[in-house]
Parts: sequence; structure tokens; C-alpha cells
Amino acid sequence: MPNKRARLLVVLVVLCGFLSVPGTRPATADTLPDSLWFDGSPLTVQNGRFTDASGREVVLRGYNVSGETKLAENDGLPFASVADARKSATALRALGGGNTVRFLLSWAYAEPVRGQVDTAYLAAATDQMRAFLDVGIRVYPDFHQDLYSRYLFDPDSWYTGDGAPKWAVELGDYPDEFCGICLFWGQNITQNEAVKQASYDFWHNAHGLQDAFLTTAEKTMAYVRQHLSAEDFAGVVGFDPYNEPHAGVYDSGQTSRTWERDVLWPFYERFRARMDAAGWQSKPAFVEPNLFWNANLDFQKEEGGLLDAGTLGPRYVFNTHFYDQKAISGVFMWGKAQDGQYAGDFGTVRDRAAATGTPAIVSEFGHPLAGNVSDKAPTVLKAMYQALDSRLPGASWWSSPKASGPVLSGTQWQWDIYNGRHQELMNGNPDKVLTEGDAWNDEDLSAVHLDDSGAVTLRQDARLLDRVYPSATSGTTVAFTYEDRSRDGSTTLTWNPVPSSLPNVGRLVGSGQYALLLWRSNGGSAPTELHLPASFPTSATTVVSDLGTAHTPPAYTGTTPIGVAAEAGGAGSRRLLLTAPDSRVLHYALVTNGATAPSAELLSAARAELTAWAAQAVN
Repeated sequence: MPNKRARLLVVLVVLCGFLSVPGTRPATADTLPDSLWFDGSPLTVQNGRFTDASGREVVLRGYNVSGETKLAENDGLPFASVADARKSATALRALGGGNTVRFLLSWAYAEPVRGQVDTAYLAAATDQMRAFLDVGIRVYPDFHQDLYSRYLFDPDSWYTGDGAPKWAVELGDYPDEFCGICLFWGQNITQNEAVKQASYDFWHNAHGLQDAFLTTAEKTMAYVRQHLSAEDFAGVVGFDPYNEPHAGVYDSGQTSRTWERDVLWPFYERFRARMDAAGWQSKPAFVEPNLFWNANLDFQKEEGGLLDAGTLGPRYVFNTHFYDQKAISGVFMWGKAQDGQYAGDFGTVRDRAAATGTPAIVSEFGHPLAGNVSDKAPTVLKAMYQALDSRLPGASWWSSPKASGPVLSGTQWQWDIYNGRHQELMNGNPDKVLTEGDAWNDEDLSAVHLDDSGAVTLRQDARLLDRVYPSATSGTTVAFTYEDRSRDGSTTLTWNPVPSSLPNVGRLVGSGQYALLLWRSNGGSAPTELHLPASFPTSATTVVSDLGTAHTPPAYTGTTPIGVAAEAGGAGSRRLLLTAPDSRVLHYALVTNGATAPSAELLSAARAELTAWAAQAVN
């Protein structure tokens, strides 16, 4: 929010005189549309959680924006224009329910000539980033790479990469790229000698490559810091230094674990120092372990997870990816995903984050939407979101909710409005113009595309993507679950039915969607917030809580225990606000769209059942 401190911060940034270009928008502190007094504060890491200035636990949910950065058609930017970025941001907020994006950047385009940062690229990227901040979406940039660089690959290759600039590849005497029998592009990481040797050189700072990258990263962060207003910069959560790190080649006697300890972690410490130098001291680095640390194929898994990094604390976030390689393979998992399919995998993420004393974010997860395994996508994605919400299967959630664990932050791969409409010359080859899917190594994972009228349209079930989740909890989350009733074809997937021991709650929910949050208050005056999907219009929303009951909840005021308000940013998305300014008290709230004009008697009976259940199950 605009204040003297924010204005002073803007002045100090300008006086620092980092990078500048003529015509950039001056830094101003504009209040977001629909914002309330507790909105807009920067996030910090405290006690293993993302925390806002009101002391609320914050959950980040959204998408990667976007794989378009990996392509050349828009010069390494996520969008062809700021107008497209604004269209995407508004749709992501309104249709996808996101409050956060992982915003991809390209080293190749940031530093096309060694030692020369392209400020025009940084200006365009910052303008596109601002389009998301302007609608209340938090951002964490990511210097993205896959297979090190597109410049390693021949014009007629089956594969391509992204990341390092051409000059970086030309410094190495790398063999002609060849993957052998590779059915999936990721096999290049461990089978393509050109990729392996180039990756090795980067991690060992051959030719000063890592030094150059870090210098460009620092200049990029300094530029972004200067050219965003203080309020916009408050919406930048942190920075992801390097996508999916892997050694390429291990030194003699080295293991994946010792590589993390002796090579990867020192790189993160160097990157952290560059963040500080660029004015990002208060923002964490979103550090990723060895890519294969949590692979679910035994022959692919490598020991890791930053096991020797100790307590990371508030300056880092444990950042990982998860894809079900068994399901993607089409060989190692024949059927669909089931209730609790990924409870163990995401439980491991929670445990590693807890051991390092910092929050976790699953910054990439997803499943192909085309091809011979695309039929698994509805169940795989439902199971992944279920695992983000809770470490329990639906079948056991009601009987032991206090084992639910923290709600995980996550950004799905991906949100690419150009899906199916690309014009990408693969590896610069004019005879290989890619238009289908994501136009990158046969991937097709975007949750959206543009329809024939140019409108952003979901390619996945809105019930799956636009979800209830606790975006800010005033206190400590005890347990959370969401039954989205998403579809697999014509089949409604219900993995967490209300148990028969709560008959009135079951009548209230019926065949509708529902969420249930339990939390302990911390004495804060800011409310607990839950995102309300478009499928929860106020007129169809029912809340049953120890704070009261409400069908068609009223507009939020500071004295209303249960209220509804627009989410900040003016995109039309909405939130449920629950005010409980006491301390160390267990609260619960059931939110459902299943009831039509429920009677006062039914609301009272459901509340009595939930009160008794919560006291027995949690206390």
C-alpha cells in the first residue's frame, strides 16, 4: 500500500542507478483494484511457511508462464506483446484460480553477446511481468534451461534445448549431439554427450561460464528491482536460479549427493549473494535439488534433496518438480491414477522441506494432454492437486485430519495461450515449422489455448483447475481438503466423500464440491482467505463454521465473521474471508456449492456434527 516508506524506497532505488533505458515506466506505488487493507504486503519466509505482513500463512498456487520462453518465435519472451500478457494474466486469475506464476526468462536472450546484457529484452520481460502483478498475481522469475541450450542441436535434430546463449556453446568443443534410442526428450540429459559435457562445463565454470551467468542474473534482478514500483516489487516472491539442475557428468568418485553438496549448493550460495547485491535481500532463492532426487522410476532416481545443506531458513525455499514418469512412459503404469496416488511422493517433499526449515513449492507438475497417455491426465492431475492439498488419501482424511500436513504451494506446467498456434522454426530450420501443442519436443501440457475468436479457453476441466484453496491463513493450518468432483470423461471422480457418520453434512454437500479447512488462530486481525472458484457464485455458496453459518454469504466487513469480497487486481475473481481475531483456538470452515437454499435447521445440524467431529478428530 502507498506509504512514506514505500515512496522512500522508490527514491533510494532510483538513486542507486542500476540499469536503465529511455522510455521505461517510472516507478510508482499504485494500489491494486479491489484491494483491502491487508493486501499487497511482501512475503517472507518464517517458521517454514510463506508469511505476509499480517502474519498469515500464504499458499502460492498457479502456473508456469510459459514454455513459449523456450522458443525463438517471440525472442525468448513468454508473450508476443504486453497486451497478450494482460489477456493471459486476467484469464489465469479468473479461469485458472491462480495467485502466482513462475515467470520464465532466457539467458540466451538476456545475454546474446558475452558481457552485454540486452536491456530491451529485460524491459520487455519486466513489462510482461508487470501485467501479472497488476491483477494481483505474485511472480517468481526463473532462468530456465532444458538440455542446456538449443545451440547444441543440429537443424534436423529430433530434439532441441533452451537456456545458454550461442556464444556459451561455441566456447566448448562439444561432440555432435546424438541421443541414441531416446523415446523421450529427457533422456538427452543422461545419454546425449553434447548435453552432458556442456552441463559439466557450466557447473565447473569452464570458460567462466558460471561467472557470466551469475553476472547476467544480477543485472537482470537489478533491472527488475529498479523498473517495478515498490508495490509491484512487493508482489515478486523470490527467484528460481536454475531449472532442473543435473551434473551432466560426475567426477570420479563423485555421487549425486556429493555433487549437490560440493557443486550445486556453492552455486546457490553465489546466486544468493548476487540477489543481495541486486537489492533482493528480503526475498528467498527458490532452490532446486538434483533433478532426479524424487523420480518415481527406481532406475532413474538419484540420491539427493539437498540432504547436506542443513537448515536453509528464511533466505531459501525448497523448490522441486514432480512428474509421474511411470504414467508418462505408458509402460510402467497401465491404468489411471487413484485416490492417494501421490500422497507418498508429495509427503517426501513436505518432509524434506520440514527438515530444511523452509517452505516447499512444487514449481512444476503436470501430464501430457495429447498422445497415447493423455487419457490418464484427468486422474493424474486430480491426484497431484489432492497431494498438494493434503498428505492423506481421501479415504483416510476424515478419520485422521491432523496428519494432513501443510498445504503445499505449486505451479502447474503450463499456461501457454499460443498452444496449437505456434510458428516455431525448430532449431532455426525453415523446413521444420512447429505449430502443434507446445511446439517444443512434442510436448503438449498447456492448460489453455486461444479459441477461434481469440479468447483464452481452458483445455482441462475447470473443476480441476479453478479450486478452493487457503490462500492466506490467519494462524496455523491444521488440515485442508477439497473435493473438486472433476471429471474423467463422463465419470465424476469423488475420492473424498463425506462419511456416513455425518449425515447432515452429507445432505448439505450432496453432489456438490466442498472444501474443509481447520486452523488454529494466532490473534491476528486480518482474516483467513480461501479462493472461491467460478463454480462458487455467492448465491450458491454455503459456509458452515464454528464462526457461524451462511448461505449466500454477505459482503466482507471487518466485523463480519464470514464474508465474501473480490480478490485484489480487478480480474473478477473472488474470495471467502473468515475473521477470528482470537488466539490458539481451533476453527473450522466447510465451504460447499452443493446446497440450494438450505434450511436453518439443516445448517444448525451440520454445524453440530462438524463441531463434534473436529473436537474428537483434532484435539
